[in-house]
Amino acid sequence: MPNFAMWGKALTVMPRISKQDWDGLDLISRWLIATRSAVIIMTFTSAAFAGVLAYKADAFDGLLFGLVTVGLCLAHATNNLINDLTDHWKGVDKDNYFRTQYGPQTVEDGFLTVRQLMTYAGLTGLVALGIGFYLVFMSTRGDVTLLLLASGAFFVLFYTFPLKYIGLGEPAVLVVWGPLMVGGSYFVITGTWSQEVALASLAYALGPTAVLFGKHTDKLDFDKVKGIRTLPVLLGENLSRKLTVGLLLAQYPVIGYLVYSGFFHPIMLVTFVSAFSLGRVFQVFSKPRPDEAPPELREGIWPLWFVGVAFWFTRRYSFFFLLGLVLDLGLSKSGLFS
Repeated sequence: MPNFAMWGKALTVMPRISKQDWDGLDLISRWLIATRSAVIIMTFTSAAFAGVLAYKADAFDGLLFGLVTVGLCLAHATNNLINDLTDHWKGVDKDNYFRTQYGPQTVEDGFLTVRQLMTYAGLTGLVALGIGFYLVFMSTRGDVTLLLLASGAFFVLFYTFPLKYIGLGEPAVLVVWGPLMVGGSYFVITGTWSQEVALASLAYALGPTAVLFGKHTDKLDFDKVKGIRTLPVLLGENLSRKLTVGLLLAQYPVIGYLVYSGFFHPIMLVTFVSAFSLGRVFQVFSKPRPDEAPPELREGIWPLWFVGVAFWFTRRYSFFFLLGLVLDLGLSKSGLFS
């Protein structure tokens, strides 16, 4: 029977479950856990961002928006599954304490066989690809949409290896969650490429990039031993901590510029309310990572440290960011702002 409680849990956190728990779950619950669906909310937010901007421009198409959103979320899910497959084959997740802290590794934990995980990835990817081909051949934006589809497929297939191994994983996330997802979705929905939308996408994409920086900074020593040269491995912890904070701070001047240029109504400055949460970010990132879990850290979080704070802040920022977008849209449609 459907376990609706687990569906909700898997969409908000990374459930820690046993093999016995797994065996009692329905297929959808298993898929949500295996794909680490809690982080797919970041992809949904990018698609929603594009949809709001398209609606504001009086060029919204509900069918195209729905297809783009589902396709992107399934592509992200496919990437997470391929990530686990690749890391399993390369031995990265074997006895990996860090990996178990952000969701079960279904193969390493014995929940799925390699063949079963490949089936999950194959079917999920095929549905995402099918939606992409539908958008290419059944819409009037074929040529550019095909280019966007090819770019997305490239990052899905090659993010884990080799991009993450040569310091290009973090820049890839900035491009994907920003101009590619938001700008690309806006183009598919409206048929128009907008430089301003691509710039505005950075006001959100810098957050997921900072979250990834935090995670890779937590794993810096482990990744170095495994030969995974993420940017934090190449830059070192001190510089990586500063750069993560810089990415979070950079979201605000992007919004400020877009308000100044008239692209956004000043109501978007409500996003700046999230800056009151920066105190915790500064406190954590101003010091090296502790050698053991601080006593005040909630049980079950360690060894994650920097990524937890970056994700906590990004969720708060995203709430006020989306609130600002909704208010901006409301004012635009009311005729008070055009």
